[in-house]
Amino acid sequence: MAPGDRLKKEGGKNMPAISLCMIVKNEEMHIGRCLDSVAELVEEIIIVDTGSTDRTVEIVSKYTEKVYSYPWKDDFSDARNYSFSKASMDYCMWMDADDILEEAEKDKFLQLKQSLSPEVDIVMMKYNTSFDEAGRPLFSYYRERWIRNSPQYRWLGAVHEVIPPQGRVIYSDIAVSHKKTGPGDPDRNLRIYQKMAAEGKVFEPRQQYYYGRELYYHKRYQEAVSVLEQFLLSADGWVENKIEACSVCASCYYRLGQDWSALNILLRSMSFDLPRAELCCEIGKHFLERGNCQNAVYWYETALSRPKNECCGGFILPDCYDYVPFLQLCVCYDRLGDRKKAIEYNEKAGVCKPYSQAYLYNKRYFDSL
Repeated sequence: MAPGDRLKKEGGKNMPAISLCMIVKNEEMHIGRCLDSVAELVEEIIIVDTGSTDRTVEIVSKYTEKVYSYPWKDDFSDARNYSFSKASMDYCMWMDADDILEEAEKDKFLQLKQSLSPEVDIVMMKYNTSFDEAGRPLFSYYRERWIRNSPQYRWLGAVHEVIPPQGRVIYSDIAVSHKKTGPGDPDRNLRIYQKMAAEGKVFEPRQQYYYGRELYYHKRYQEAVSVLEQFLLSADGWVENKIEACSVCASCYYRLGQDWSALNILLRSMSFDLPRAELCCEIGKHFLERGNCQNAVYWYETALSRPKNECCGGFILPDCYDYVPFLQLCVCYDRLGDRKKAIEYNEKAGVCKPYSQAYLYNKRYFDSL
């Protein structure tokens, strides 16, 4: 029986069996927490170790016998595809060592297994990678999380690897949380890209976009602008990457002291699609910081009017759809002398985040008046 044909019976229903496939290196601080959060929910655990010198292999061996050594080749796709090649269940699921499945997600995970149609090829799940002081997601996006165990589904890209969606794809609100502790190796991705460039490899649009982002993270703003502007001029490339590239480019231009270039490229993002709340908030901030509160009001109110399409696949900043524009409209109207509206918007921000220090500060400020 082929892996994709194997289904486990439970409660009278067919349930897909899942292979958790992970690539790890020196993750003794995180790997136990990760596996504890998901081990009971999957039928198989595949661990591919790429050269650990700490207790990682010892720890993972307590969860599975399927631990493999694999020489690191500066290619995440290559390592992930090797882990998938060892899987024997219906679907492959990937996680990083510093990811966890929160307790609140486990019932949903099991419910999805019980209800999943055997025709589904890929399940997209939320990936929460940044959190506020109350633990609510500040930054999230959808990633392919369960992938049918078949040779046609394989990772591409040495860095920021991806499995191109094909077949029947569904979206689930189950979230995996990235709970990174410590800096890791902040230069690794840039080193890989530079090595690729030195070897004369031509970056396809998605790699070009991520290379530009890595340059930005490393404060090489002029180089980042050069790479990202080329990406924006190309006929190819995913629209969500184009819009995000405009935001990253704007951040570079601000740091280079080219404020009008920053504003122009933020506005240029709307040539690719309808305005995103994230970009509207950035434009509103541009005008607010320069004392043009009327223009800022327009853009923050526009942000509030934009729908939050979490299934578009792009990066989502949830606060840009309510909390941030509410808070900034409070500031705008206070500066415009309309205290009643300022208080109204601060209270709306408080409904979103009653624990917010900014909201509480503003509340004390208005109470003192």
